[in-house]
Amino acid sequence: MKLIIITGASKGIGNAIAKEFYKNGYAVISLSRTKATNLNGIEQIECDLTDLVSLQAVFKSVLNKAKFSSLTSITLFNNAGSLGLIKHLENNDYQIIINSVNINYTAPLLLNSMFIKETESWGIDRKIRTISSGAANSDIDGWSVYCSTKAAVNRMTSVIGLEQENKKSPVHTIAIYPGIVDTGMQTEIRNASEENFSNVLRFKEMKANNELVSPEEVAIKILVIENDSSIENGSIVDVRDY
Repeated sequence: MKLIIITGASKGIGNAIAKEFYKNGYAVISLSRTKATNLNGIEQIECDLTDLVSLQAVFKSVLNKAKFSSLTSITLFNNAGSLGLIKHLENNDYQIIINSVNINYTAPLLLNSMFIKETESWGIDRKIRTISSGAANSDIDGWSVYCSTKAAVNRMTSVIGLEQENKKSPVHTIAIYPGIVDTGMQTEIRNASEENFSNVLRFKEMKANNELVSPEEVAIKILVIENDSSIENGSIVDVRDY
């Protein structure tokens, strides 16, 4: 049995990933702030990723339970993400900054650390996949928190890949660019004011011109990526290359 543990599967890309992997024979555990009504057969655990103390306890419990299952592989999917407020940094809300950093970066950092340590002796394939963004490589006004945390995710991934190089049972980790996907986050972007985000009209045009891809299309490609053994540890992978 192959298991994935995914954060933020109640909607968007995470929801599509959970369904696609489950359809293809994976056991799936979702850690999300809310439960989805369309994840039949998938274990859903309500978990707030901004509450780092509670997150540790929940994830520890999930891993302890998984340890006694007959697994051949286990994958942690850091999918949950927050755009935060689309505003210039000095006009942002302090608590929303903290919450966004925790969801986008601190929670994956913590979960990755626990995952690597707790599963070290399991003797099965272990993988970490983290949903990143092309925003990691761009300077986008109004997106200071999102761009910087996604850049941090990329560096986290490459460093973990380096650290795992000479391990006896290395964890394979990659970050994934999903492209521009038709999700609720895109709706938030299009609703931003031009004063806070100068390129908002371009995102409205992409929606009007049907340039966005569906979460389902992305999930299918991510399943292909998951099973591509040629990808180097610590790589940043773009679904548009698949």
